[in-house]
Amino acid sequence: MLTNWLPLALAGVGLTGIVLALFSAPMQRRVPLTESLVALVLGVLLGPAVLGLIEVPDDVRDAIFLEGSRVLLAFSVMAAALRFGFDSLRGLLRPVLLLLVVVMPVAALLTGLSALALGVPVALAVLIGACLAPTDPVLAASVVTGEAAERTLSERVRSMLTMESGANDGLGIVLVGVAVAAVLPAEGFAQAIGLVAWEVAAGAVIGVAMGWLAGLCLRAAVNHHDLGEGPELVYTLLLALAVLGVARLAEVAGVLAVFVAGLAYNRVVPDSPRRHQVAVDEGINRYAVIPLFAVLGIVLPWAQWSDLGWGVILFVLGVVLLRRPGLVVAFARPLGVRRPQAAFMGWFGPMGVSALFYMEHARDEGVQDPALFAAVTLAVTVSVVLYGLTANPGRQFYAPHDQSPRERTSQER
Repeated sequence: MLTNWLPLALAGVGLTGIVLALFSAPMQRRVPLTESLVALVLGVLLGPAVLGLIEVPDDVRDAIFLEGSRVLLAFSVMAAALRFGFDSLRGLLRPVLLLLVVVMPVAALLTGLSALALGVPVALAVLIGACLAPTDPVLAASVVTGEAAERTLSERVRSMLTMESGANDGLGIVLVGVAVAAVLPAEGFAQAIGLVAWEVAAGAVIGVAMGWLAGLCLRAAVNHHDLGEGPELVYTLLLALAVLGVARLAEVAGVLAVFVAGLAYNRVVPDSPRRHQVAVDEGINRYAVIPLFAVLGIVLPWAQWSDLGWGVILFVLGVVLLRRPGLVVAFARPLGVRRPQAAFMGWFGPMGVSALFYMEHARDEGVQDPALFAAVTLAVTVSVVLYGLTANPGRQFYAPHDQSPRERTSQER
């Protein structure tokens, strides 16, 4: 085992990213792999399970998962809020609210029921379900962005998946906060609920104020020709960091604040300045995840998974089959989509960065049961593998069943 593991980790992650970037176009079109899956496999190979070259200390692991996933989510939900014009998003309000208010809580409940197969207490099972319920905007971005996605998927499906993943990651703090209060009853359940409500409300206010102000400032800079092309490309990423920092200082829901800030900015800023930022957002979503998932591959708790017994099979099947696919298909008509579209949306709602963030958030709040780490990392690993192997083939298979351009236009109206 190498004691100075960081240089090797940087070299492995950097070289892997270079290779993936060089073959990024064929990967999107033909190869059934995603950057997150390759990074996960790299971590497993370098970690104690195979070559034993790298071992990440627990405190470093927790810091990477908590703060690294928080920043990645901030960038991703900002990109989700800006990916489509504000006017086109208003027509998705009702279906997205249905996904947030009904589908996500039911998904959390079904996932929690599946977690009972692991032999964990009911309250902890509820927390596991809450951590895994939100769809991940970072992993989902790879199937809804890029030339291949624009060519094979309707804008309605792409925009609905985008908006859902951005919004439910921000609002996931509500489910997780309630579940943490249930696991730690000594903290006072009613007080905890009030604190979560305050964090959500205050986070939304901060997001609206900062996003609106940032949009007005950008418009003024563009009108006076004060904004250079380079700074324009990273302006929203800097905004995401600023909102996240302010929200953290105020101790409110930071990821939600960033998403709301993106929506407010989207409302203020015309389309032309935002259009140039899409490529930057796509690159970050696809390649900034490589270090995080490489670390996940290194620290996978193989022994803990084995100790959970045969219940892990029921848990995995429940998470994969019950958490989302059948649920979204059942709501196909209220969502305004056809069954093939609902099946696609149900399958491609992966668990990833957001689940790791909420798991570490719960641990940071005081939930130290090792079963939480084992269950969430198992579900995320299975999701990354299944999603990574089926994203490109699934998109190609689904494309002929999608709506025609005329049907899409009429429905979007």
